[in-house]
Amino acid sequence: MVRIGEIGAGSIAETLELRIGTRILKVNGERVRDSIDFHFLTAGEELAIEAMEPDGTPLHCEISRDPAESLGIVPARDTIRECANECVFCFIDGNPPDARAPLWLRDDDFRLSFTYGSYVTLTNLGPRGLQRLVDQRISPLYVSVHATNPGLRARMLKNDRAGLILEQLATLLDGGLELHTQVVLCPEWNDGGELDRTIRELKALGPGILSLSVVPVGLTRYNLGRPVRLLMSHEARRAIRQTEAIRAAVRDERGHHWCYAADELFLIAGMNPPPGEYYDDWPLRENGVGAVRTLLDSFAARRGRLAPLPGVERVRIVTGPSMAPYFEDFAPCIAERTESRVAIVPVENRYFGPTVTVAGLLPGRDIAASLHGSRSGDLVLLPATALNDDDLFIDGFALGELAARLAPARVRIGDELVETIMGGAPMDATAARRTPDAGTFADETIHREAGRGRDDVTVRDGAIVSGTGRG
Repeated sequence: MVRIGEIGAGSIAETLELRIGTRILKVNGERVRDSIDFHFLTAGEELAIEAMEPDGTPLHCEISRDPAESLGIVPARDTIRECANECVFCFIDGNPPDARAPLWLRDDDFRLSFTYGSYVTLTNLGPRGLQRLVDQRISPLYVSVHATNPGLRARMLKNDRAGLILEQLATLLDGGLELHTQVVLCPEWNDGGELDRTIRELKALGPGILSLSVVPVGLTRYNLGRPVRLLMSHEARRAIRQTEAIRAAVRDERGHHWCYAADELFLIAGMNPPPGEYYDDWPLRENGVGAVRTLLDSFAARRGRLAPLPGVERVRIVTGPSMAPYFEDFAPCIAERTESRVAIVPVENRYFGPTVTVAGLLPGRDIAASLHGSRSGDLVLLPATALNDDDLFIDGFALGELAARLAPARVRIGDELVETIMGGAPMDATAARRTPDAGTFADETIHREAGRGRDDVTVRDGAIVSGTGRG
């Protein structure tokens, strides 16, 4: 069942005097398991809804409506389906012992894959669960494959059901669904010949496999070497060559390159990111494939908008160490056009350890420690992806406290570099969608909703009193 979380003003639900907290049990005799069921079952014109009010009173509603007319029922958030695996590279095992409770949630939920593009392993779905995906046309899905070798995948995920992956993918493809797939590359586990096998066998499943991205494993000081280690540069270069070997052939067959190396692979390999043509229509930019190129091209296209900044003597751009060299390349242009000094501030991540170099996982306390000496005339630019919806950094440090420590410097938060420097109007939701690992203004975290533009933060008595505008 689902609970009603919100009721739209002037809607059918309001006319029926439905209440927040009412449980929707069945629609047209079919059991409602979650919000996807609810939306699927309420798509028709004639609806019979069986519900139970918060006080336990049964309720039956007969509705006849134009399908284009909204019921006005917004289901409360579903209980997240948790992961059944104990992956050898699990990011949860990389959490600091004092990490906030939400960071310990092991989610592996196909509903999040469908709605937000997060990757799932399918190990917590049996035949009926897979059939439901087919029946309700839940597509495209994003699937973490890691290896098509059944025994290897079972060892990596520590779950015997993990070895069923090829059969599961075939079931979904036969049902007409489309899938994006991913390999988290772990040296001496699923690289080398195993990566070749995975690429070959996923391609053989046909065009329903929309893409394959190869992403290097990310580890913190809490799970480094337990039992997985980081890739070395020569291993990253080899993996890139392996992806290149298939790209041309698939391009001729399907009209797109299909197989993509993630940005971080190029960074580890010490290679420049490829040109925009590499990424076709950018299907995986939000998952760390093409975001660096987006950053570079965006700056090149928009730098003409840079202009002198009244009252700004120094621009301080906060980022992670992996992206700092790119921002250093931008700095002379920014300084010249804004008529201010520019300082790139690569923040060492003491919370997770130095192996974590991306901006979206920067802790607020480490940012504060790196920005000592802030003064009037400073404009500090922070990555919006490092903050969650409550304006907290990954370590629970509040934006308001950071801004208070940096006062009287101005603090600005944004997604796109030039727009943020100039304090322009927030971008529209399409332009502002998260683009993982693009340094200051994009990263691989998903802790901030799409559509945030930029904020100028003003603090009074330790609290944010302005600057909460969002795109």
